[in-house]
Amino acid sequence: MQLPHRTTPTPALARRSALSAAAVVASLWLAACGGAASPTASDAAATGTAASSGTADSISGEVVVFAAASLQEAFEEIAEEFQQANPDVSITFDFQGSQDLVSALSEGAEADVLATANNSTMDDAASRSLLAEQTEFATNVLTLIVPVGNPAGVTGIDDGSLDGADLVVCAAEAPCGEATRTLAEQLGVTLSPVSEEQKVTDVRGKVESGEADAGIVYATDAADAGDAVETIPLPDNDVVNHYPIALTRDTVNPGAARAFVDLVLSDAGQAILAEHGFGAPTGR
Repeated sequence: MQLPHRTTPTPALARRSALSAAAVVASLWLAACGGAASPTASDAAATGTAASSGTADSISGEVVVFAAASLQEAFEEIAEEFQQANPDVSITFDFQGSQDLVSALSEGAEADVLATANNSTMDDAASRSLLAEQTEFATNVLTLIVPVGNPAGVTGIDDGSLDGADLVVCAAEAPCGEATRTLAEQLGVTLSPVSEEQKVTDVRGKVESGEADAGIVYATDAADAGDAVETIPLPDNDVVNHYPIALTRDTVNPGAARAFVDLVLSDAGQAILAEHGFGAPTGR
């Protein structure tokens, strides 16, 4: 099933398809019996897709999700799970820098769900009365990546090894840029990037292509890049980005939107996020 968004969806793994089938069976069993079972991963997926409307086949229509660029691969997999259990619901994504998503919402863009890469951008949306209640669903940390073969011989960011290297980072207004600035302050280093990007996937892309000698990205981006980059661990630090998710105030499909959010928060959704390198939300 094709997902109607601006990128090509990641093919579902066989294990994921099995989980989705289990989710449908669990949902129909719960609806018929009116009971509750222990929250296994498949039960969580079924609960996530039907939590707002009783049964998986009682929700329909389109859900528009505005999500931070770093969530693309994980959210596409979650959407495949969701649509396996809810064939009458289509998910449309817009993956951008969190600050750009909030700006778009404030200017009248229509979306049902907003997921950002830090609290400050979500708080900005809340201050503009654009949201319902927000919930943290994941965490993320930074790492340093270089092209395959590390042609510039970069070894870190705190020992002068970036001198003469073309470093790319996120712009200060982006969550990854805010985190990078905090990281530099903690480590007492001065970064001199040749480019500042509006979203972390653009930083990753420049390193993958060899256009940049190094880039500071989320650990999840390094994981999703796979063998296309090499990762250089950063010195110990406590810079952590917290990812919140919320229904928008003007959602036109609240039942289906809530079901998608519930799946993100469920054991099944959390397992997918963990596979892409995300940490658990605070308190989990």
